[in-house]
Amino acid sequence: MSQAPGKRAGRVLMILAWAAALFLATRFFGQWEDRQRNPNAQVQSSHGQGFVEVRLLGNGQGHFVADGAINGQVVHFMLDTGATDVAIPESLADGLALKRGSPVTVSTANGRTQGYRTRLDSLQLGDIHLRDIRAIVVPGLDGTTVLLGMSALKQLEFTQRGGTMLLRQNLK
Repeated sequence: MSQAPGKRAGRVLMILAWAAALFLATRFFGQWEDRQRNPNAQVQSSHGQGFVEVRLLGNGQGHFVADGAINGQVVHFMLDTGATDVAIPESLADGLALKRGSPVTVSTANGRTQGYRTRLDSLQLGDIHLRDIRAIVVPGLDGTTVLLGMSALKQLEFTQRGGTMLLRQNLK
């Protein structure tokens, strides 16, 4: 018993339509999830007379994360006002070719560990550019996210209201 050619073609088109719908839904929800994790993948800057501002939205967990650059290479930042210095996972520091200086004991969420002092030639977040920033390479820090601590943030004015953080660099 064979099917009519039109019925077979209709079934094939229905399967293709479902496959296309599933593909589009997967892409849509994948992009939505990425925006929830990092709503600041495209950092927006505004300029005024003598200053540059960057406005960041909090992610689904209430953290302020954004893509930026260290020494011209793209990195993923999480703002951490509780961190004294910019903290860089060791694996990422290796990729950035950062030199390790004197050892220092650091307290992390996982306990105390030994890190190494280093300096960043440049740090960029949107149109905010900072130079010669103190940082620490942290061997026990997991992942590839750089904790943007006070050694960088102290050079900026920042305010938080609701789910938004405004960073301002006064130009000299």
